[in-house]
Amino acid sequence: METTTDLQTQPLRGELFAAACPSRQVLKALTSQWGVLVLCALMTGVHRFSELRNKMEGVSEKMLSQTLKSLENHGFVQRTAHPVIPPHVDYALTPLGHEAAQHVKTLASWIEDKLPDILGQCPAKARE
Repeated sequence: METTTDLQTQPLRGELFAAACPSRQVLKALTSQWGVLVLCALMTGVHRFSELRNKMEGVSEKMLSQTLKSLENHGFVQRTAHPVIPPHVDYALTPLGHEAAQHVKTLASWIEDKLPDILGQCPAKARE
């Protein structure tokens, strides 16, 4: 991994193929099943937790919470807690999150468009 001469801890660019590179954790957060869906859902605007859970069929509260926290920790999602009773928390994409979401949305759209072709290439067991 290349580094600057001034700040030895600040990488110039990630190395996804290097096991110790932090880019692997970013890749994991962005390309997990739920990470992709959260990013795509938030492209339409600010959502509350329950709205995201209802939109993404099959996600558990625990998994959604972990996914949102991971995306927030990487700077892709902004969590805003409003000081009201009952508590009200909103989730939105950061500027970096918008950029990442555009990339994963392209992949997600390609998968949706190509699903018949993909399924046609898969053995029957893989479709289950």
